[in-house]
Amino acid sequence: MEVKVWNYLEEYKEEKEEIINAIERVFESGTLIFGDNLKNFEDEFSKYCNSQYGIGVGNCTDAIRIALEALGIGKGDEVITVSNTAIPTVSAIVQSGATPVFVDINEKDYLLDVNKIEDVITNKTKCILPVHLFGQCADMDVISQIAKIHDCFILEDCAQAHGSLYKGNKAGSFGNISAFSFYPTKVLGTYGDGGMIVTNNETIYELSTSLRFYGIEGYGKPEVTRKYYSERHGYNSRLDELHASILLGKLGHIEEYISNRRKIAEIYNSELSNLGLVLPNENNYGRHVYYIYCVRHPDRDRILNELRNHDIYLNISYPYPIHLMNGYKQLGYKKGDLPITEKFGEELFSLPMYPSLNELEIEYIINTLKKILSNKS
Repeated sequence: MEVKVWNYLEEYKEEKEEIINAIERVFESGTLIFGDNLKNFEDEFSKYCNSQYGIGVGNCTDAIRIALEALGIGKGDEVITVSNTAIPTVSAIVQSGATPVFVDINEKDYLLDVNKIEDVITNKTKCILPVHLFGQCADMDVISQIAKIHDCFILEDCAQAHGSLYKGNKAGSFGNISAFSFYPTKVLGTYGDGGMIVTNNETIYELSTSLRFYGIEGYGKPEVTRKYYSERHGYNSRLDELHASILLGKLGHIEEYISNRRKIAEIYNSELSNLGLVLPNENNYGRHVYYIYCVRHPDRDRILNELRNHDIYLNISYPYPIHLMNGYKQLGYKKGDLPITEKFGEELFSLPMYPSLNELEIEYIINTLKKILSNKS
């Protein structure tokens, strides 16, 4: 039996008719860009996130970059975030002209250590960018309090946290602005690329909408007579009608996806305890949606190699801390600056996690891991 860390094929079989119908509706509508599907999805997804406005864009990197610019953040400004994240989080900050400032993570949940934020705040700090990593929210009460004291914006990176809850509220509903990804592997993913900016601020919404399409204001609105005129330097970052239509349909399944992920996590939690693996910790303030089921072990590389010998292919999130990558050496960080991030970068790995993972596959993963961890393989 071969098991991959992620696979969409079974889910596609189950939803194929719905997806094909969504695609056909777009082709038959005569509109491929900036149509009703995008508008409807922006409305429904922002509503799902307990927010007022949604702006569909090409991907989450664009979402973060445009969000920063909509907040007026750029050259000379500092943005506090983590190094234990996907490269796009930091890439978008650098693209905006701002400087990423890293805070170490905590050992409990691998999220930004809120107790270390104020240690790095300066008069250049304009934004705190928490990453809701692996499927659960950072401690937003503390982050919000710090941001208020120091007059900073909050930009939530929700790429991995669709539907995650913090004290009953959805990820993406706490900051001034939030960014989501619809990359295929995500809790809510499409069959290509896509992203969304979410906010409750009308001014930020209007500016973000302009920035995503060459700085044009009100493009596609019938009351706007000057439709192709740039008011400011902007970008070409559009969520097209095909992906919006697919996502609109899949949004109706998101709670089912999350429920299935949590059931798989419960099985892992029950069967893999007391084997030497450090299992994920779900904070008591929220709901973990388990975009990734991330475990930790000091002998990670041996475990991964042996699992591959049994045709089980896992993933490492993330093996190389961003502050030590050549691409960001200009930021001036060195080994030892973020000790927890660096240590866990050598120990963390992810077990297969997707809603259509079946019982036989789960059982095979668990039994194989038990053999490897007990040195019986």
